[in-house]
Amino acid sequence: MKSYRNELWFDTKTRHAYINITPEIENCIRESGVKEGMVLVNAMHITSSVFINDDEPGLHGDFDKWLEKLAPHEPVSGYLHNVGEDNADAHLKRQIMGREAVVAITDGKLDLGPWEQIFYGEFDGRRKKRVLVKIIGD
Repeated sequence: MKSYRNELWFDTKTRHAYINITPEIENCIRESGVKEGMVLVNAMHITSSVFINDDEPGLHGDFDKWLEKLAPHEPVSGYLHNVGEDNADAHLKRQIMGREAVVAITDGKLDLGPWEQIFYGEFDGRRKKRVLVKIIGD
């Protein structure tokens, strides 16, 4: 069995962002040489996310509207966590959108359904954060 590990780094210019990282994950699979196995894609920061969905700008705007209703940024004084900080909403948004994605690798390719893509979701950006890519298989 082969094992592969890589880190992807992101530094978004905005507080919120959705970045399609599918091409980077496909490149990691090629580098790993794994033909049959699994890939774990894991956000290594508690205010960012990895999730699978459609790459459609309207949907991404809907995510922002929906998440802001569930966990609004303002007023920052409304959160116990925000003593000296202002990112409690980002922690909650990450909890909703998820920490990681696990995808099968079949014949050396991501085994995704129609329209599925892997995304890095940022909810408290403007600083460097990383995503772990761990691949195991044969």
